[in-house]
Amino acid sequence: MPLDGVALGRVLGETLAVHTTLCRREAAAFQRAARDAGDLVVACTQEQRLFTELAEATEGVPPLAERPIRFVNIRETGGWSREAAHATPKMAALLAAARLPDPDPVPSVRYDSAGRLLIIGPLDQAEALADRLADVWAVSILATGGAGRQARRYPVLAGRIVGLTGWLGAFALRWRDDNPIALDLCTRCNACVAACPEGAIGLDYQVNLGACRGHRDCVRVCEAPGAIDFARSAEEQQATFDAVLDLRPAPAFTQHALPQGYVHLPPTLEAEQRLARLWPLRDLVGTFEKPKFFQYQQRLCAHGRNEQVGCQACIEVCSASAVRSDIERNRIVVEPHLCVGCGACTTVCPTGALTYAYPTAAHQGRAIKTLLSTYRAAGGRDAVWLLHSQGAGQRVIEDWGRAARLDADIQGVPARVIPWPLWHTASTGLELWLSAIAYGASQVWVLMTDEEAPAYRDALQQQMAVAEAILQGLGYRGEHFRLLPLRDARDLAALDAAARGAPAQGVATPATFGVQADKRATLELALEHLMAHAPAPQGAEIALPAVGSPLGTVRLDTEACTLCMSCVGACPAGALQDNPQAPQLRFIEKNCVQCGLCVKTCPEDALQLQPRLWLEPQRRQPRVLHEQPPFQCIRCGKPFGTLKGVETMLARLSGHPMFQGAAAERLKMCGDCRVIDIHTSREVKITDL
Repeated sequence: MPLDGVALGRVLGETLAVHTTLCRREAAAFQRAARDAGDLVVACTQEQRLFTELAEATEGVPPLAERPIRFVNIRETGGWSREAAHATPKMAALLAAARLPDPDPVPSVRYDSAGRLLIIGPLDQAEALADRLADVWAVSILATGGAGRQARRYPVLAGRIVGLTGWLGAFALRWRDDNPIALDLCTRCNACVAACPEGAIGLDYQVNLGACRGHRDCVRVCEAPGAIDFARSAEEQQATFDAVLDLRPAPAFTQHALPQGYVHLPPTLEAEQRLARLWPLRDLVGTFEKPKFFQYQQRLCAHGRNEQVGCQACIEVCSASAVRSDIERNRIVVEPHLCVGCGACTTVCPTGALTYAYPTAAHQGRAIKTLLSTYRAAGGRDAVWLLHSQGAGQRVIEDWGRAARLDADIQGVPARVIPWPLWHTASTGLELWLSAIAYGASQVWVLMTDEEAPAYRDALQQQMAVAEAILQGLGYRGEHFRLLPLRDARDLAALDAAARGAPAQGVATPATFGVQADKRATLELALEHLMAHAPAPQGAEIALPAVGSPLGTVRLDTEACTLCMSCVGACPAGALQDNPQAPQLRFIEKNCVQCGLCVKTCPEDALQLQPRLWLEPQRRQPRVLHEQPPFQCIRCGKPFGTLKGVETMLARLSGHPMFQGAAAERLKMCGDCRVIDIHTSREVKITDL
């Protein structure tokens, strides 16, 4: 692997010595570097465990809790490539980013598992697995058939499952005990099995009521223990468990990301797959913590107003069923115990009410800027920011680099492609991608494997369609955003070929702004820079896709609008505003998130959404959508309401018997004069009779 230590040191501002066997005969050089108190970056991930143990065993090395060792892969990501001789800028970028401070800590979510395991499935299979787990778990079994053993070692439940909800340490099972045989009374003498002429009773000691013909021979032979009672009413039972092992073909949960503590072990799995799922179950007893991956600000949420549902993109995209609607409180609710940290909800959120916290957008922004500025300073051009997951995605990158050493047809990761690992690939979206382009990237690619839910791919494709439409409308040529779906190493040849595409046109002058905690603020900063350096804008506005666009305007039917201002009260982003000084409906296009709450709230159906990016500076300023002359009180002349609004009200109430004569005239008065007229009029009242 070619390494230019002089060039790397010049870009990074330090003197670098190139080592070829740092983990072997040159280990003393690592020990000397580890004794220093400064940052320690090791450009090798293969021997991460060895270097960590060596540091812990070396006298004078600061504890890892005080000075962690950061590891970065420059071999598979660039050194093992046909373009390795040109990969120095990328290596410098990765090394520079590795020196960045760790992300700020985030709150944690706690799980308490006391060791109560429920196994659902055929009794014989469940008992066999229970034997292998009983040293760790207190096992209960919900039988779904099968032949149980004669000896009773585990509590056995029977009946039809009504519901199973929860997560590790807090699973709640509800089932209807509709089996005539009470398993807690049954002695497993098998007399009922032998006596049943239809064979409707199996060794799971449950009666197949569809086959039973009502002879009741089983009741007669079970007279002593009295375990069988066909007249017993079916009652709903409930119990709590810390984990669930489900052996049925179909899982109890339908979402893509199953709850922590729930293990599905269908009979179709191969032996290695069964072991891979079953083995971690032994370690799920105790207290555990995971990061709280998100932050939620209800004041920014566009989900609902006045019990009208607007945006529900986060609910629709969540693969863990962790997000639900609470429309009565005009909000969404995210259950952190179910959240798996994919970040898709934060990506599709148009307002920034949901933000990703692991790491924060500001930390990601510093990493993007560091990567691209270092790459450019080292002489790199046309950078591609390649996002991949830390799990399956990382393995694909490593396999790709190794394949370039072994397969003449594989070229490896191109020199201009900078891989960057994420906890989950769905955690970044429009505002960070456009920021990367504004910082000088030529393209942004997202590598997705089978571990990601299909809904995430659709969401990212929608975001990419919006981002690409913006850049194309501004005149930036080429394909800037690409989704790279693949299964695993079997698709490396296709990935290798796709990575050889032509670069796209980027900005001539990289941006200097910092990524903000506020999603909309970051998006606006990126748009302003891209618009300011647009090579050839295609008109004054750019049409955006109808699905997934967080930018746009509203079209108003002025003939239908009565300026009731219902839309102003419903708008969560302050895009629609009234004017306290005059009957006007005003609109700030920059603020509009296209949630649709105004459309659903408008009683006259006078509003429609129009996704677009308006390039004029006026998009940041209020503009009048509609105005009406005020209606003046017929008694004092004070303006109140609008002329059209009062006329519409009078027309609708003209046939009502309560609003005739003087009562109709009062509708033309302001509130004060209306009260005065009621108390000074000489109308005959019922109390005068």
